[in-house]
Amino acid sequence: MLRVLIADDHAVVRQGLKQILREEFPQGIYGESENAQEVLRQVREQDWDIVILDVTLGNRSGLEVLAEIKTMCPKLPVLVLSMHPEDQYGVRMLKSGADGYLTKESAPEEIVKAIRKILAGGKYVSPSLAERLVLELENNTNKLPHEKLSDREYQVMLMIASGKTVTEIAEVVHLSVKTISTYRERILEKMGMKNNAELIHYAVKNHLVE
Repeated sequence: MLRVLIADDHAVVRQGLKQILREEFPQGIYGESENAQEVLRQVREQDWDIVILDVTLGNRSGLEVLAEIKTMCPKLPVLVLSMHPEDQYGVRMLKSGADGYLTKESAPEEIVKAIRKILAGGKYVSPSLAERLVLELENNTNKLPHEKLSDREYQVMLMIASGKTVTEIAEVVHLSVKTISTYRERILEKMGMKNNAELIHYAVKNHLVE
């Protein structure tokens, strides 16, 4: 018997979804949550086959709630159904562990189709969102190592590549030596390098420093 938890802060949306799903799964059991605390409690205390989750639940972000659901129940499928356009949240939600993403403008048959596919072990995205995911993957693949750094990390990387010590960098940017050491470790990890010598060689080769 299908067990679906519907998490949305609008009662009319929850009722509409239940009506759509009951026509397709008349024997199903349908739970409701109107806020983040409630959905997390129900996920913790009961078994569900799938959660239909809104992007915003009161004052909590659906991204945060999704992360907590996946921490508690990594294998529990989550379909995100949102009023926000795909380009605002779609890729981010899927990267955070969602098994599908649809806007609330989606036709009832598409919602049912998405649920069936996810329950069968698949992922469900619209063609336009699938294309966006491919572009995102290509962009990440084509990024040079230093382009993956944050602004602060890039600044620290250039100073390391210029031969400054951790202590000297800390004085320039008014941060502790420990913080700069942490930045250095993070930079090396992100860029796939083992030490300062490799970093300096890379920076010179790519004309980042003279």
